[in-house]
Amino acid sequence: MPEVSAVHLIFAGIAGLLFGSFLNVCIYRMPRDLSVIAPRSFCPECGARIAWRDNIPLLSYALLRGRCRQCRKAIGIRYPLVEASLAALLVATTWRYGWTAKGLKWAVFEAIMVVLFWTDIEERLLPDEFTLGGTLAGLAFALFVMVPGAAAQLLLPERRPVVQSLVNAGVAALFIAGPVWFIGFVYSHLRKKEGLGLGDVKLLLLLGAFLGLEDGLLALLIGAVAGSVLGLIYVRAMHKDVASYLCAGGALVPLLVKI
Repeated sequence: MPEVSAVHLIFAGIAGLLFGSFLNVCIYRMPRDLSVIAPRSFCPECGARIAWRDNIPLLSYALLRGRCRQCRKAIGIRYPLVEASLAALLVATTWRYGWTAKGLKWAVFEAIMVVLFWTDIEERLLPDEFTLGGTLAGLAFALFVMVPGAAAQLLLPERRPVVQSLVNAGVAALFIAGPVWFIGFVYSHLRKKEGLGLGDVKLLLLLGAFLGLEDGLLALLIGAVAGSVLGLIYVRAMHKDVASYLCAGGALVPLLVKI
């Protein structure tokens, strides 16, 4: 494990809080096709602009007691949860992987998982900007951080490591997402109803590109078990799918297994 100073961990936590605040904007606006750049943050209930002093991660929520300063309507608990969870995840990835390219890769991955987790819970939507965009980011990181896997050793044993890394990422993405897409395709044609949504397939592409085949399957296993054990009643009663559980499983893998 690389040596990491307390300053690095503090900086990672502050970065998590700040980026978490921005991710809250993405979670609310992207499903509604709103710009994440402009206008400035506003209350979703009354539309009032939020002053800078009311937009400090965690602190403002506590000082305002979870209510808008203007209309006094409750502010969703999701806002502090996103900020706090991303801060904790970035501290954990920094502690585990250090101030390195690998640490940056997993910090980006955790941020993507947080966004997709909450957009799925709140809107049953997995924005392409984060699924497909995240898949491209995973392939880009494969140029600098080796994606583990046996596929490249079998297919291209003499190639350079960067080529093997890209092959492992691509094979993992296709192998994990392909069968699930095919099963959903067959189901939808046989039963004349929608099977697994394409958003879920794109999420699996993302997991494969970042995690590789073995660890991508581990994320799929964790998500499936969590969805069946913890959320079966909720999924059926609220007509939710299991994408949020896959995101949670994916977020846990780099923290449980050093990749």
